[in-house]
Amino acid sequence: MCGFVGIVNLKKKIDCEKQTIINMNNTLSNRGPDECGYYAEDNVLLGHRRLIVIDANGGKQPMTYEYQGNTYTIVYNGQIYNTKELREELKQNGFTFEGYCDTEVLLKAYIHFKEEIVHKINGIFAFAIWDSNNQTLFIVRDHFGVKPLYYCLINDHLIFASEIKAILKFPDIKAKLDGQSICELFGIGPAHTSGLTAFKNIYELKPATSMIYNRDGIHLHHYWKLKTKPHTDSFGKTCETVRYLLEDAIQRQLISDVPLCTFLSGGLDSSIITLYAANYCEKNNLPPLDTYSVDYVDNDKNFVKTDFQPNSDNYYIDLMCRKVRTNHHTVVLDTPELANTLEDAMIARDFPGMADVDSSLLLFCKNVKKHATVALMGECADEIFGGYPWFFREDALRSGTFPWSIAISERQQLLNPEIAKKIDLKEYIDYRYNESLSNVEILDEDSFETAEKRKISHLTLNWFMQTLLDRCDKMGMYNGFEIRVPFCDYRLAEYVWNIPWEIKALNGREKGLLRYVMKDILPSQIVDRKKSPYPKTWNPTYLKKVKEMLSKIMEDKNAPINYLLNREYILDILNTDGKAFTRPWFGQLMTGPQLMAYLCQVNMWLEKYQPEIEI
Repeated sequence: MCGFVGIVNLKKKIDCEKQTIINMNNTLSNRGPDECGYYAEDNVLLGHRRLIVIDANGGKQPMTYEYQGNTYTIVYNGQIYNTKELREELKQNGFTFEGYCDTEVLLKAYIHFKEEIVHKINGIFAFAIWDSNNQTLFIVRDHFGVKPLYYCLINDHLIFASEIKAILKFPDIKAKLDGQSICELFGIGPAHTSGLTAFKNIYELKPATSMIYNRDGIHLHHYWKLKTKPHTDSFGKTCETVRYLLEDAIQRQLISDVPLCTFLSGGLDSSIITLYAANYCEKNNLPPLDTYSVDYVDNDKNFVKTDFQPNSDNYYIDLMCRKVRTNHHTVVLDTPELANTLEDAMIARDFPGMADVDSSLLLFCKNVKKHATVALMGECADEIFGGYPWFFREDALRSGTFPWSIAISERQQLLNPEIAKKIDLKEYIDYRYNESLSNVEILDEDSFETAEKRKISHLTLNWFMQTLLDRCDKMGMYNGFEIRVPFCDYRLAEYVWNIPWEIKALNGREKGLLRYVMKDILPSQIVDRKKSPYPKTWNPTYLKKVKEMLSKIMEDKNAPINYLLNREYILDILNTDGKAFTRPWFGQLMTGPQLMAYLCQVNMWLEKYQPEIEI
């Protein structure tokens, strides 16, 4: 796991810009604290920051290989989970290997398969390969976009990097906001439209997309998507296949030369991963698995049961740890930490995010990093298997918009009245919503339930899940910490996508099929436990703290947030402890306190990045 940067100019020499690539690369030091390296030719500069996970000596980057009179160089961020099989296939085709890292395998696989490599690899990845003889750059991003990659084309320079902050270090690139930026920030945020960023002219390489850059310009290719087709397996075969794919995905992701752990909340998803990981450790005579959970000061005193958070985690964590005999650790966070880390979380994303839902994960990873470098997490099970409340609530299903973000009128009201005259958030949201739904393929044989749930699943996978994957990568890598997400294995997602909803939601329950598959190997209390989201603080001092922070910002009438937002409405939000904004900002975790924290992050973002605003 790493970060990388690159500059390509095919019209003039750029070797004089080495200090620029160094400056860009230095912004990624958190992502790659262990090593740094560079590669230079007349028309290309590459930089890399490395977090060592596998093959410390054999995985140095940028990595260059000469083959049949040509030179190829790779910079890469990620982990390939079928490295062993790829290496064997390449050996049969005459390749030899100096080490055992996936970087060397990936580079030589590209040399052999060229652009078809995207159909040969299973993993989380973003990488760039420079072909010297043909003056061609090939860059690609994994199936679901677990690993980030951004780019900008300016003055004949193609600039690309693992994070936006690195791109903004290029001298000719300025942070700019336009009308679309405002719509992304306040209409869609903290989610974003795939392929876009909040900054004008800086783009995200979409998930499952490759790019070829040569003298003919940029050529994008979308190499994979979930294909809709009839599901013909019997119920028994379906259960068997789900179990196999899940276990295989988890086991493939347990490979590491550095300490590895799992995040365990006591929910179904994290318990499944912990079960298989603990069994793997026992079977291979490894030390007991380390597991980690997060809690908050005085949460036991302040917890309030809701439809979305029906119970706390501690009982279920203890139950699971006793079953599989893990070495468990609890990280306890306090309210001031959560609030004081909001700025770091925003900087990690280069964008206002999920407030303390982000900062808590950042702090969690920071604490776990003291003992481990890699963690497996249960993220994405709800998106793949249908676990969110909006899959079942009629008001959400019939909302006509993204069901986790229904407060459209409130979002519009939040804009500065002068800006609101020029920007219609609902029109933009409706456009993105309908554009996304137009890509859903429905089969004639799909039941009404399955057809409707395909639509909501598509939205959830391509919007909500992307926000959470951004969160995992950015909050983890800010600490030089790698988070792996086995439920996001594209083979598992492909298979489950076509399972009829009546089976997927077996017995009318969220993740009903997944529960059934695990019923004989997990404690019944965990299998039957109602979904509980990522734990958040219930301590009333958090509301007090973020209210103080936002109040201090609003005391300064020159604070940049006042140019974009409705000052009077923010004051109403403050005076009512967030209740003036009548519905959650995003999902169910971002309510009053999180909205205030989000607004604090917006102001921090404007102060930190100082974008020019063109509306």
